Amino acid sequence: MLELTGHKTNFQNTLLNWYASAQRSLPWRSKPSVYKTVVSEFMLQQTQVKTVLPYFERWLKRFPDFDTLASASSEDVLKYWEGLGYYSRARNLHKLAKAYTDLNPKPTTAAELQMLPGVGPYTAAAISSIAHNYPAAVVDGNVVRILARLKNNSRIFKSNGEAVNAFRSLADELLNTEHPGEHNQAMMELGATICVKNKPLCTICPVVQFCRGAANGDAENIPNIQRAATVKIEVTRLWVIRDGRLLLHRIPENAKQLAGQYELPEIKKLSKLPNLGKVLAIKSRGITNKRIKETIYRPQTSVLNTESKELHWIEINQLENITLSGPHRRWVNELLAKETSR
Repeated sequence: MLELTGHKTNFQNTLLNWYASAQRSLPWRSKPSVYKTVVSEFMLQQTQVKTVLPYFERWLKRFPDFDTLASASSEDVLKYWEGLGYYSRARNLHKLAKAYTDLNPKPTTAAELQMLPGVGPYTAAAISSIAHNYPAAVVDGNVVRILARLKNNSRIFKSNGEAVNAFRSLADELLNTEHPGEHNQAMMELGATICVKNKPLCTICPVVQFCRGAANGDAENIPNIQRAATVKIEVTRLWVIRDGRLLLHRIPENAKQLAGQYELPEIKKLSKLPNLGKVLAIKSRGITNKRIKETIYRPQTSVLNTESKELHWIEINQLENITLSGPHRRWVNELLAKETSR
């Protein structure tokens, strides 16, 4: 095994040679642009590539550039993001487009890009290096995992943020400043396809000769990052159809999550509780560290107090024109299919 220290150039060249032949064919790598890089980096935050691909293609057809996105309505932007989750990304991307179109000259460095809405240190480094060849190292979960294993660092980290901060200087040290964009993409590609979280593929890793973790047989257990405790939540929701309309709850614009989107209403949104009646479905979903069990009832009475400003009767034939949260879109379609088969 070659120690990483003293062999930085060899590590960089080995990594780039592997990336040149092994990189996946992805739409944001084909005819790359600043806009494609920005959109892809926003979509890829906390989301896997295979999930992002169809959304990216659809997004580019509707919003092909910063100007088109900047001039779009917030409702249209959210609609095209529907199902991708973490909707604050869509709102920030919309704000970024508006800000970017007004700037002259355009931001190119990591520090300049970080002044834009929704752009943190990682995203700024990714955009500046990939789109502008600016020497800034990215440090995300994939990169942390690689660096921790290269150094066989078994330290226990209290959070992802603490781990990122701990490895930032090493990422900067190893950065190929002549080809920062390719280096960063190679590191992310390695972490996503070879140096994976569980059961890393050390036998085919292009840089295994530099890795202390692989040499010691410890790679699979590194890094050691404590995860937030799982919180279990139970929610009771209602399925009410009247005169071809479905009762939905619109989440307030100032909500921290899912702002402006529709979901089936929670029973607590009614001032007078109905007889719950029959259970139609029991569903589950996860949001960050929350595991949510949602029981959907069809109330026995058709007389409900629905005076809350957050409750709306939506024509069933108009459901495609509103933004439902991803899970609720699936559940509503499923329950509607059952309604038509009754």
